[in-house]
Formats: sequence, structure tokens, C-alpha cells
Amino acid sequence: MTAPDPQPIAAKLADTRPIPARLVEPPAASEVVPARLVHPADAGPKPPPRRVGLLRRGGRWIRASVTATFRMASLTVLLALITAVPALQLVTFGYLLEVVGRLSRGAALRDSLPWYRHATRLGMALLAIFLVSLPVHLLTHWSQVARLVDPQSGAASPLRAAGIAAAVLAMALLAWAWMRGGRLRDYLWPAPLRFLGEFWRPSTWIQAKQDLWKLFLSLEIPRLFWLGLRGFVGTMIWITIPAVLLIVANREGRGGGAGLLAVLAFLSMGVVLLYLPLLQANFAAENRLRAMFQWSAARDFFRHAPWSWTIAMLLVYALAIPLYLLKIETLPREATWVPCLLFVALMLPARVATGLAMRRARRLPPPRGFFRGLARWTARLLMPGIVGAYLLAVFLSQYLDVHGLATWFHQHAVLVPVPFTGT
Repeated sequence: MTAPDPQPIAAKLADTRPIPARLVEPPAASEVVPARLVHPADAGPKPPPRRVGLLRRGGRWIRASVTATFRMASLTVLLALITAVPALQLVTFGYLLEVVGRLSRGAALRDSLPWYRHATRLGMALLAIFLVSLPVHLLTHWSQVARLVDPQSGAASPLRAAGIAAAVLAMALLAWAWMRGGRLRDYLWPAPLRFLGEFWRPSTWIQAKQDLWKLFLSLEIPRLFWLGLRGFVGTMIWITIPAVLLIVANREGRGGGAGLLAVLAFLSMGVVLLYLPLLQANFAAENRLRAMFQWSAARDFFRHAPWSWTIAMLLVYALAIPLYLLKIETLPREATWVPCLLFVALMLPARVATGLAMRRARRLPPPRGFFRGLARWTARLLMPGIVGAYLLAVFLSQYLDVHGLATWFHQHAVLVPVPFTGT
């Protein structure tokens, strides 16, 4: 008698195929736990109530709104301070052209604003400098008053020493907060133990120097300056001849020849201003100076999106008119940045509208059809009125402006702002 083959037996024992559901016996009724008897902790996490979810979303929206507002305010103040320096005004002009160029190439509004990611910390740095400088100015003022009231008394010396000590302490606190990242909590809590352990190390200062250099490179100030310089040169080439003719006609305002020259110069300046925002947008989009003189391309862009360009031109020239009212009286140099703040706050939205109009014009196909032609010609009829109203404001401002006839060269709508001072 032979022994059974172990291979089939092992195969049967290793068979792990699932048992059909019909062969599985259902659990007894006594083993089933009713759903109402299940403890809430064993049923899994519950979704948050609807009211709590709405509150969270509302809090996030408020936080995002406050952050975006603070960033835009910081950008505006920073650009105003740069605009107040004559040599750095081209950086502001390049910044505005860069916004137009990025929007024209299809970037989102958030990504089209240079320095937007650093705006929060830069704004906090400016605010911190302003706040910590208040005690220093106050102590210095008190020491000067004490010296004027009674030069023989010794009250001025302690106040002056306290002012110097406050200045040194403020500089140390600001430097330490910037070394740690310049966030809000870095200003509110100075971390004294960490300060005593790291502030005096050379490696800390070396790392701070490297971070400062990286920040400067990320701002791309030389590139913005070069962009603003080329945009300034191209714009001046367009407006120089009409501006010179207008100045000559106003100075030699006797006889019919001077009047005819003034009319021709006025019309030529109007034609230039009709196309100049489109040419600047084309230059910013392509980053080539040659694009500033592509007259036919500007006409095509207007044909593709006539009403978008009409709205953009309305904002560009209408928002520039209040800037001429600020030049009626000479301002001190210390207050130069205040009208520059208004310049940035008005011209930045206008440049955003220009970039959006250029983006739409670059995307849309050539217009065809009767109604599109009617819309295009209606916009063309409105454009001379918009430019004419702006030119009338500039013409009247030459009699109120401290710069006189030189206001024809300023052209705040399409150029960099000039210092709002009498010099």
C-alpha cells in the first residue's frame, strides 16, 4: 500500500481563496449592536458645525484682506519715498512699466506687482523705524528747548544723553529684529536670551549681510532703473518737439503766425498723447526700445480692444489731472514725498488698467463685423475728447505751476514725476 502524495494535500491546505458570501453564516441577532447604542467617540470625528466653518472662512477672508491692504499701502509708501529722490524716480517709472509688461504677458495681478512678496516686511520695517524714532526726536526736542530756555542750567545735557542712548537702543532693536526675519513677532518680542547668545557673534552679522544682499538682488532695482531710463528716453523723443513748439508759441504770442504755431503744436501734442500709452505698453510688453516707435502696432492693438483702451486712457489722463493742482505752491523738501504718495496712488491703478487693456488686445482676434466696427469708431470719437480735456488742464496749469511753461515737459500721465518743489 502506497502513501498518499503530500503535494495535493499541501496545495489544499495553502488554498486561500475567499469563501463565497452565501456560505458565510450571518451573525446572531444578539451580536449586532444597535446604531443608537454606539458611543459617539467610536463613530469617528464629526464634521464641524456649519456656523463654525463660516466663521473660519470669514476670519481667513478678513486676515487676507488686511494683509493685502497693508501690502499695497507699504508698496505705495515705499514707491513714494523712492519717487521723492530725483535720481531714483526712474526706478518708480520702471516699476510702473514693469507692471504693464507683466500684465500684458498674461501674469496675474498679484504676480504683476514687483516687490509684492517683500512688501509686508518692508512696510513693517518702515513702520518700525517711524515708531522707534519718535522717542529719539522727542528727547532731542526737549534738550533743545531746555538749552534755549535756560542755557546755564544742566537740564539739557541729561536729555541729550538720553536721546543718544534711545537712538543706540532703537538701532540695536531694529537690527536684531531684521536679523531674525523682520516679522511682526520679531518686533514685539526681542528674545533677550537669544540676543545675548547670538547678537555678538561674527557669524550672525555675516549671515545678516548675505540676507540683505539677497533682498537687494530680489528687488531688481538696477533692472527697473534701466527699464525706466529707456522708457523715459523713448517718451521724451515723442513729446519734445510738440512741447518745444508750445513753449515757443506761448513766449512769442503776438501775431497770427504764433497763434497758428500754437494750434499746430497743440494738435501734434494731442496726436502724440493719443498713441503714447499704447506705445509704452507695447514697449513694456516686449522690453525693446524699438517697440516704442511701432505706430502701426499701436493702431492694431486699439482695433482689437477699443473699449478697453478707452477706459484705460480715461483713467491714465483723468487721474493725472489732480497732480497739477499740487504744484500751485512750492513745497519744502521735507514734504516732497507727500504729493509723490498721491502720484503713486493714482498712477498705479492707471497703469494696471493699461496692462489689462494690452493683455486683452494681444489675446483677441482681429475684429470683424458691423457692430464691432461701430463700437471701434464710437471709441475713436471719444478718445480725442479725453485727450483734449487733459491737454486743457495742462494748458491752464502752466499759469499756476511754479515751473511755468516747463510743465509741458513734465506730463505726469506718461512720464516720471518731477520733484514737487520750486527748485
